[in-house]
Amino acid sequence: MNETKAIRIQETGGPEVMKWVDVDLPEPGPREIRVRHETVGLNFIDVYFRTGLYPMPLPGGIGMEAAGTVIAIGEEVRRFTIGDRVAYAGRTPGAYAMERTVPEDEVVLLPDSVSFAEAAAVTLQGLTTQYLLRRAYRVKAGDTILIHAAAGGVGLLACQWAKALGATVIGTVSSDAKAELARENGCDFPIVYSRENFTERVREITDGQGVPVVYDSIGKDTYIGSLDCLAPLGTFVSFGNSSGPLPPLEAFELTRRGSLFFTRPQLFHYAAKTSDLDEMARDLFAMIGTGLVKANIGRRYPLLDVAQAHTDLESRSTVGSSILIPPG
Repeated sequence: MNETKAIRIQETGGPEVMKWVDVDLPEPGPREIRVRHETVGLNFIDVYFRTGLYPMPLPGGIGMEAAGTVIAIGEEVRRFTIGDRVAYAGRTPGAYAMERTVPEDEVVLLPDSVSFAEAAAVTLQGLTTQYLLRRAYRVKAGDTILIHAAAGGVGLLACQWAKALGATVIGTVSSDAKAELARENGCDFPIVYSRENFTERVREITDGQGVPVVYDSIGKDTYIGSLDCLAPLGTFVSFGNSSGPLPPLEAFELTRRGSLFFTRPQLFHYAAKTSDLDEMARDLFAMIGTGLVKANIGRRYPLLDVAQAHTDLESRSTVGSSILIPPG
């Protein structure tokens, strides 16, 4: 056993349930590696686990992604050696820690061109962006698409990536400052939803045609409006619910609006095969390497200040991606 420190929760609740505690870390088993974290990612899915919206065994760790260095390997490890720079967006919470033992098939090799800070800011959100734009609905040149929360972590990456693919990007944001940030990152038409009806604006921008796809991480507050933005045969991609869960789906509503498609995808289904994960990561890191997609690191918090980080994230006062820095 190796003793380290990590954030754990004994019960679901507010940010105060997260505690910095000593934990015993077992030696890596077969096909496992131990990673010393340099940076840790902060994502809204962490809030879902902390509050209990997404259930998990308790007590338990929290946090889905980190970047660091391989410091120990178990038997039968084939893909990594000690000293490798790596990143992961794991299937099991627990990344809010100084060190962690993880299955090697959940980890990707980090090229030298991508820093630890960039990796913690983009691995989960970037892999999410990759499957959203390239697989859930394959964005192509000439498409006009709608991205909600366009100034958030996924939103900014998606705006840049979609623009690089030749799409026209419409995005919703909550303020003029976020509208300007979204515009700087490839959003052609930022809509400040607090004073504009985004459905009406989308119809104006598209000359009444609607869009072929809506990417919606907001949930309850934008659900019906998003459906009304779609062109016939359009695709509604629901990949989050920061405003609350969607109401029960009435299938006829999809028919009535033009035989729409609805999907509620999850990264870990798209990356279930190691070969798919590696391909997605190569695509992501290649886009970052070209400079067409950049990490937007808005805030850096000490890992011990994670409660404040969650408070800021839930209040939507963060811009871009935020990262957590473990103590040295």
